[in-house]
Amino acid sequence: MLNFTVGPVMSGQEVLEIGGQSAPYFRTPEFSAIMFENEKYILRMMNAPENSRCVFLTASGTGSMESCVMNILNDKDKVIVINGGSFGQRFVELCTLHKRNFTEVKCEFARQLRAEQLEGLEDHTALLINMHETSSGLLYDMKMVSDFCRKNDILLIVDAISSFIADELDMSEMGIGAVITGSQKALAVQPGISLVALAPEALRRVEENPEVCMYLSMKSALLDGVRGQTPFTPAVTILLQINRRLKGIEENGGIQEERKRIAAIAEEFREGIKGLQFETVSENPSNAVTALHPRKNNAKEIFRILKDEYDIWICPNGGEMADKVLRVGHIGNITPEDNKKLIDSLYDMKKRGLL
Repeated sequence: MLNFTVGPVMSGQEVLEIGGQSAPYFRTPEFSAIMFENEKYILRMMNAPENSRCVFLTASGTGSMESCVMNILNDKDKVIVINGGSFGQRFVELCTLHKRNFTEVKCEFARQLRAEQLEGLEDHTALLINMHETSSGLLYDMKMVSDFCRKNDILLIVDAISSFIADELDMSEMGIGAVITGSQKALAVQPGISLVALAPEALRRVEENPEVCMYLSMKSALLDGVRGQTPFTPAVTILLQINRRLKGIEENGGIQEERKRIAAIAEEFREGIKGLQFETVSENPSNAVTALHPRKNNAKEIFRILKDEYDIWICPNGGEMADKVLRVGHIGNITPEDNKKLIDSLYDMKKRGLL
């Protein structure tokens, strides 16, 4: 099966080989050295400010989203939550669950956040945003958001779970306090690890806030991270895969080269389907995914046909968009030949009267 979802995605052979081995014992200096390398690579690729740290949690991306809400924020914060889709709604639900004082800024599905929507919110202390709202494919105007947060001394917390590596992300330049990402997206390894890069201001808040949890505690993760370890048994094999993947990115020219490769795959796909009956959903799509509205067939049925008849996975949408929107991912170990197979399959569906 070819996998054009947005995660889990296809992995390279060097990553797959690690997944086929038994997990080693991890309370060793050798494993600690690998964890130190992982932290170093991540912070460098995000251009994190000096004295930043990174925590690795054995959880999906939602685990790190929740950890940020619990550990960086407190009940005295006034939080802005940008909600433009399923994952913005997840931040709303997390803030509600943990009784954070928040203002929801609702965006139309697949439409850009506008500066005037933030007017009157200058007295808030933190802002939560999904840099790429994966459910719609929209990449938010992060310069505008960054400028607003800097001007008003607002801590910016960014979910870059699907946009890290695929889209431009610079913690220092954008003044970001915390960035979340996950193993199964553009990192292109198995699901099970999410991580948070923390700038000094976010670290200060974690240190000063009272402890509110055990498994998702950033205090504990940071303390054990000093010795290259985690408080509890981590997904050892996935951390080894991350290490191999990060080294591979460095060996092949660095993150900018990997981003160019992903962008080229995305552009090739978008150009290739111009003769088909699709409307692009997002007004500013991420390199990571293209969200499409089929003019003719039901989106769920297109997903099924590609899966059952062409051995290709794409990404269906859920909820009220399930019949209307499908998504094609461009991250992971996708080659131009894989891209051509998907495009050719879609044109074959058109010949059959299915598109």
